[in-house]
Amino acid sequence: MGFEDQRFSVNLSILFTELPLLERPAAAAAAGFTAVELWWPWVDSPTPEQSRLDALKRALEDAGVQLTGLNFYAGQLPGPDRGALSLPGEESERFRANIDVAAGFAHSLGATALNALYGNRVPGVDPAEQDALALENLVLAARAADRIGAVLLIEALNKPESPLYPLVSAPAAVGVVDKINDASGLGNARFLMDLYHLSMNGEELPSVIEQFAAKTGHVQIADNPGRGAPGTGTLQLEDLLDQLRKAGYDGWVGLEYKPGDRPSAEAFDWLPRAAR
Repeated sequence: MGFEDQRFSVNLSILFTELPLLERPAAAAAAGFTAVELWWPWVDSPTPEQSRLDALKRALEDAGVQLTGLNFYAGQLPGPDRGALSLPGEESERFRANIDVAAGFAHSLGATALNALYGNRVPGVDPAEQDALALENLVLAARAADRIGAVLLIEALNKPESPLYPLVSAPAAVGVVDKINDASGLGNARFLMDLYHLSMNGEELPSVIEQFAAKTGHVQIADNPGRGAPGTGTLQLEDLLDQLRKAGYDGWVGLEYKPGDRPSAEAFDWLPRAAR
């Protein structure tokens, strides 16, 4: 087993960003990929004009690439805002306004995974209040995902880069997954296992895979240190992905790494073209 046995999707919100958004799907296809994923592309609006949604849909369809997953609106990404759904006031309202828009767009392109970033802790607000708001909004998101036959993903980030984000371990994120499933009764919440973020938190990745592969709905990778392509750091990503497959995970693996000081099209030399 090895990289050639995986199903890879390219995250167009971190790769090919040297190109305008509507040119990225074709660039990914030209690099040999058939699947892509995206953070919410319109950081300025949870409810963009239909023309903007239609233009991106056409770009994806014209390129012949499948949209495998999409983030709900999460504020300014990349940037200091990490999620909106647990932020009291305007931001959580913007998240709610985005739920059906994001789910409808994902469904129109066959995507079956929606990722909801939890949201930073807010000074002066009781964390329990934020957690209650988060669960309420996540249940709404789970119901929307269920209506389109999708899973709802909950992701752990890493504390060094996101010090105010409360889910900075695999157990913390999986705990939220379990709370959503208990509250919604739908069972469609899953763990997004990002091996880069977990490694930045100092977690033992083989143990995380052993414990949580069965609750994992999506996997993302980048090497560490540096968040670069596989082979630029010290993570044994090929071995870790092999372990995931042996543990029963057969879903997509999102490439969510930085290309470095080169065009994104040149950042895939670790992966034979036939395996893309």
